[in-house]
Amino acid sequence: DGPIPAADDVERTLTTWEYYPGAVGEALRHTAEVVGDVPLIVTENGIATDDDSRRADYYAGALSEVASALEDGIDIRGYLAWSALDNYEWGTYKATFGLIAIDWETFER
Repeated sequence: DGPIPAADDVERTLTTWEYYPGAVGEALRHTAEVVGDVPLIVTENGIATDDDSRRADYYAGALSEVASALEDGIDIRGYLAWSALDNYEWGTYKATFGLIAIDWETFER
C-alpha cells in the first residue's frame, strides 16, 4: 500500500523522482478499476529535466500509455502537459518542467 520506492539505480529527474512514463498507464488503469466507468482526464503530467531529448522521450512514452489505455476501452477525455513554460516550482526555478524553456536571467524563450 502506498508508493513503491524506486530502486537506487533508476534514472531520476531534476526533482529526484523516478523517470517512469509507464506510470501514466498504470495510474489510468488503477483509477478506472477503482472508480468504474467514469471519464478520466490526465492533468499536470510532465518531467523536470534540462535534457530536451529526454523530455520528448518521456512525453512519447506517456502518450503511448494513454493511447494504450484508450485502446483498452478506458474513457480518457484529455491529457494536459505540465507545463507549457518553465515556472517557479517547489520553491525554485531549477525544476524545469516546461515544454518551452525560459532563461530566467534574460527571459528569452
